Amino acid sequence: MATNKTEKDDGLKRRILPRGLQKLIEQCLKIYPDQTNPLQVTTVLKYWLGGQDPLDYISMYHNPGDPEQNIPPHWHYVSFGLSDLHGDGRVHLADTSGGLEPRSGMGFELTFRLVKSPDAPPDERPPTWPANLLQSLAKYVFQSGNRLCSGDNIPWRRPLDGSKANNATAADIQHMLIAEDPQLPRTETPFGWVDFLQIVGVTGEELEQASRWNGKGVLNLLRKDPATGGPWLITDMARSGSVFEQFPETLRQLELDLEKEGSDLAGVNADFTFKELAKGTLAVEVKSELLDPEEDLTRSISSCNIAVKQEPNDGIEHSSIGSTSSDMVNPFDNPNIPSRVFPLTGIELTLAPYAAKFLILAVKDRIRHGRHFTFKAQNMAVTFVAESVTGSIVNRQTPYAVLGCWVQILIPNRLVPRMVDSFAELGTKSSDNLKIPLTYEWPEYNIRFIIDNPPPELLNQQGPILA
Repeated sequence: MATNKTEKDDGLKRRILPRGLQKLIEQCLKIYPDQTNPLQVTTVLKYWLGGQDPLDYISMYHNPGDPEQNIPPHWHYVSFGLSDLHGDGRVHLADTSGGLEPRSGMGFELTFRLVKSPDAPPDERPPTWPANLLQSLAKYVFQSGNRLCSGDNIPWRRPLDGSKANNATAADIQHMLIAEDPQLPRTETPFGWVDFLQIVGVTGEELEQASRWNGKGVLNLLRKDPATGGPWLITDMARSGSVFEQFPETLRQLELDLEKEGSDLAGVNADFTFKELAKGTLAVEVKSELLDPEEDLTRSISSCNIAVKQEPNDGIEHSSIGSTSSDMVNPFDNPNIPSRVFPLTGIELTLAPYAAKFLILAVKDRIRHGRHFTFKAQNMAVTFVAESVTGSIVNRQTPYAVLGCWVQILIPNRLVPRMVDSFAELGTKSSDNLKIPLTYEWPEYNIRFIIDNPPPELLNQQGPILA
């Protein structure tokens, strides 16, 4: 009788659980069949009722590891809420992108693996700061609309566990890369597919090289040794020193690869403004015809090929690995951009100081190798284009143009070495040490770049939208 009652209770729980949530829990139970009731952080006031935290639940599982693979015991955190748990529109609308395999909600959930101390008692409870970290990332995703992808990097600039960064004992793990969870594969739910993306804590140098080279490449380096995460990329907040300090030859090889092959990073998000320069001058404002208040474009800024700008005071910013292809990629999720191209006679671009270091990467490690690079703000994007890039709206005769909310700038081959020389200082100084405004201009091409804080009243305004 007791067994029958238990089965009935379990059946009742399954019926009560939202169908999307039930499917994800079933996936977790394949790994943790003996942890049917894991410790859990639960949002009291749900997001759809006006709460601030978008994740309904964060489960915390004990993972015994695998001694044969040098995988230590650790805590495994899994989020529930970025995907569509309910399927009734209370949080997520159905995927209408037109794909044959729709995604559920944002299409992913977040996970995190934190190593357990070797001398931890058997009844140790998991720390809750990783749950706070996952909630912060989820808030960013909901507020910005930007989805995360494997290979992305997230500058955090403070210890992930919340300790003070200026403390002498503060952790070196102050940033994150995103990987695919090694145990949780893509899961089909009643409302679409869900990927499990694992947050991996990294040092400043590892983040820097991921930005210059690519996130997946650095993750592969971290997997090679248990001290830097091992095959399951387990975060150890006590780790000091980067993988490049531990294996110096990897950094030398990375530098050679960058010089030879260029960077895989196709873009970052950054605040910027631009104006058209009249032919032969460098002081004319944007033509009034470029601003058309009658036209509208959905303000969706999700993209797996473009990165995310830092929001004031929230500490969140992320860069996404991009394609090595020389074909152009629409930086907006919405494919219905206008077809009419508006050529510009010249251009002045003002870029926020925190993104200045990417100018040298854009020209030296992307344009010089025949690729493109995009700076993407909330409602606009500007793409630098090499002469060999196909599918762009610019060419030698019309080097600057606007298509909807997308500005494109052709960087001629002859101008590349001069730009690399001019931008060299940006690669050696932090944004805090730049004496702004910095101005770089090439009058014969009627182009000017300014490193400065764009006027607040111009930021995040609906940009040129042309029929």
